[in-house]
Amino acid sequence: MTEVIGTRESDRSQRSDKVRVWDLFVRLFHWSLVSLFVFAYFTGDEWQNAHEWAGYAIAVLIAVRIVWGFVGSEHARFSSFLYKPRTIVSFLKASIGMRARRYLGHNPAGGAMVIALLAAITVISVSGHMMTMDAYWGVDWVEEVHEAAVNSTLLLIVAHVGGVILASVEHKENLVKSMFTGFKRR
Repeated sequence: MTEVIGTRESDRSQRSDKVRVWDLFVRLFHWSLVSLFVFAYFTGDEWQNAHEWAGYAIAVLIAVRIVWGFVGSEHARFSSFLYKPRTIVSFLKASIGMRARRYLGHNPAGGAMVIALLAAITVISVSGHMMTMDAYWGVDWVEEVHEAAVNSTLLLIVAHVGGVILASVEHKENLVKSMFTGFKRR
């Protein structure tokens, strides 16, 4: 049978090789967090009021994402991507050898990265808020924790981007595009 573009049959066949993995909330959360983190990073010493508001927006995003991790769509739920440390290490070893299993949602390393980033950004948000409170105003350790959490998060971001590139090459799929469209191949 000849496939005709624009017919229902061809539309069905085109959809059958792709599946929606990332729901709209996860995609909006991801790119909003990226944008707000970059904005907050570059306004930290220059534009304090905007920096603080970006931090509060980030804190709200993180709180909603945590809730979504329990009630959201299948691939957004923590239960779909939390793995034992042994599984994560095995996956990382296989990835280095370019022979890791492909996952439709987050792979074990990606799931661990989600948790690490949520935790690190939560520390940034809490310590940043503490710096605005009278009880902690000018307390060195609070500022040091805030700065260390930012620097740790930057390292996590580099590892995250590296992992996305590695997995995209290894499995011959554009993971960045899927975080925009929501779709991955089956």
